[in-house]
Amino acid sequence: MLPVHRGHYLKPYQHYAKPPNKMEALLTKTRQCVVCTESLGHEPRPVLAAHRQSKIAIIGQEPGSVVHRTGIPWDDQSGENLRRWMAIDNATFYDKKQIALIPMGFCYPGKEKSGDLPPQKECVPLWHPSLFEEMKQLKLILLIGKYAQDYYLDSPEKTLTSTVRNFRQYLPNHFVLPHPSPRNNIWQAKNSWFKTEVLPALRGDIAKCCGLAELGGHHGF
Repeated sequence: MLPVHRGHYLKPYQHYAKPPNKMEALLTKTRQCVVCTESLGHEPRPVLAAHRQSKIAIIGQEPGSVVHRTGIPWDDQSGENLRRWMAIDNATFYDKKQIALIPMGFCYPGKEKSGDLPPQKECVPLWHPSLFEEMKQLKLILLIGKYAQDYYLDSPEKTLTSTVRNFRQYLPNHFVLPHPSPRNNIWQAKNSWFKTEVLPALRGDIAKCCGLAELGGHHGF
């Protein structure tokens, strides 16, 4: 028998479940949030992913209907486009020690005539400060779309296009991007500099933060 402390003993090789760390407890609490139940009009399902060791945080808009159904962040065409922009595979994207996925609104907000409703306003002040406080190893935050950029940037441009066009002025802490929705294909066609200037810079920063440059990077993108 192995003594633990006075009056208590453990059998050799006996294992006990570790208590959850603060981040795990916080994520559990966040996923159980029902603050927006009355305003949503459907069952809340907060969707996010993070780890204390996350190197990059992606702050998007909010889950769409597909993600609401699957519970997997960015599990839709927008997510496929984003991973292509970043030049990383699914394994890297969903490695929480590499990348945290924290939207402005954690639950699918529902539809309006022109698309999804805006993100619920309660999520950011209620959960973001505590979540980011736990991520001490963050090197870069991707701000995707105007909601995230207007909230987190001190001096965003008047339009998303101008903000993204001047992406270098927000580095090294923030990398600004449009939403990768297929609906933005027309925007990309009108702004060819996005593919020739912004994406190469984005891929370089992602590779550096995730240590992919040393590994030779990922292929097939």
